[in-house]
Amino acid sequence: MNLDARLPHLFRTEYRKIVSVLCRTFGLKDVETAEDIASETFLTAAQSWGIEGMPPNPTAWLYTVARNKASNHLKRSGIYSKQVMPEYSRQYNSPAEFKDDLSNEFFEDSQLRLMFALCHPSVPAEMQVSMCLRLLCGFGVGEIADAFMTDKENISKRLLRAKERLRNLNVSLEIPPTDQLHARIGPVLTTIYLLFNEGYYSNSGDQVLRRDLCLEAIRLNTMLIEHDVTNVPQANALMALMCFHFSRFDSRMGVEGEVILYDDQDVSAWNADWVSRGGFFLQRSRQGDSITSFHLEAAIAYHHAVAEPDKWNNILHLYNQLLQINPSPVVAMNRAYALYKVAGPEDALAALEDVSLSDSHLYHALLGQLWSSRDDDRARDHFLQAIAIARSPALKVALQKKLDQL
Repeated sequence: MNLDARLPHLFRTEYRKIVSVLCRTFGLKDVETAEDIASETFLTAAQSWGIEGMPPNPTAWLYTVARNKASNHLKRSGIYSKQVMPEYSRQYNSPAEFKDDLSNEFFEDSQLRLMFALCHPSVPAEMQVSMCLRLLCGFGVGEIADAFMTDKENISKRLLRAKERLRNLNVSLEIPPTDQLHARIGPVLTTIYLLFNEGYYSNSGDQVLRRDLCLEAIRLNTMLIEHDVTNVPQANALMALMCFHFSRFDSRMGVEGEVILYDDQDVSAWNADWVSRGGFFLQRSRQGDSITSFHLEAAIAYHHAVAEPDKWNNILHLYNQLLQINPSPVVAMNRAYALYKVAGPEDALAALEDVSLSDSHLYHALLGQLWSSRDDDRARDHFLQAIAIARSPALKVALQKKLDQL
C-alpha cells in the first residue's frame, strides 16, 4: 500500500487512539488541544514520509511524535509540573518506554473512558453522538453532517457547544459504575450504529459501501462486550444486528461497482460465518429482562440474512413490535415495505399515507416501487425524485435501472 492510501487509513484507525490517550492525559477541558496535537502529528507524517518514506513501524512513529508534541505543548503552557506530569513523564520519557503503551488493552481502556465521558447524561444526545463520531471515529464535519442529514455549519456549532458543555461539567474520564451504566450506554451504542450505517449505506463521497467503517463499528462494539461492566444485552443485540447485515455486504455491490438492491442479491453470496456469529450474539442478548430496539432490529436483520419460506411475515410481525417502542417515520417506512411483500402494494400505500420522508431517496424509491404496478407516471415521478436525492453515482445507476424497467 502506497503512502497516499496508507496515510488516510492510519488516520482513520489511529487518530482516535491518539486523541483518547491525550484526553486521558489533559482531561476533557483541553479536548481541542488533543485534537490539534493529533492533527499536527498526521500533518508532520505527511510532510516527513513524503520526503523520507514511511518508517518501518508507522504506528509507533505517530505515537512518538504525538508524545513529543504533547510534551512540548505542556512545557510551553507552563503546566509541566509535579501535579500534572509525574505519571505522564514516567510513561513517555523515551520512545523505548512509549512502546509499552501500544498494547490493545491500554488504547481500548482509553477509548472506553472517552466514550462514556462524551456520553455524559448532562450533555444532549445529539451532541454526544456528534462528539463520539468526531473524536472516537475520526469523522470529518461533512461526514457527521451526512449522518444527521444536516449541513456542516450546524455540526460545527454543535461540536463547539458540546466541548463548552464538557468543559463546564469537568467530566472525568472513567467507565461508569454498573448502577449508572443504563443511562450512559444508549448514546454510545447509537454512535456505533451510526458509524456502521455510514459504511453500509454511505451517503458521503462516491462510495456506497465502506467495509472499513463497518469493521470499525464492529471493533468499537467488541470493546464494549469484552469488558465486564459494559457487556450488556443491548450491546450484544447491536453486535448481532451488525453481523447479520455484514453477512450480505459483498452481495450488495456488483462487479462493475453497481449497487445491487435486496431483491436482486445472490443469496448464495451471503456469508454464513457472519450469520452464525450474529446468531451467537443474538442468543447472548436474550439474557436481559427487557427488549430494546436493537433486539428487534437484530431479529429483523436475521430474517433478512437467511432464506426461509415465511420470512416476510416474521419481519412484518417484528416491525409491528418495533413501531410500538420506536414510532419513527423510518420504522414506518420499513414496515410498509414488509407489508408490501406480505399483502401487496395497496396495503403498503395505505400504511404510508401518514408517513413523510420527502428528503429520503429510500422513501421515494419505495413509493416508485409501489406505484409501478398501478400508475407508471406517479412511479416515474418518485423514481426521478429518488435519483435526484441520492448522492452516490452507483446508487443513482441502480435507481435508474428501476426507472427504466417501467
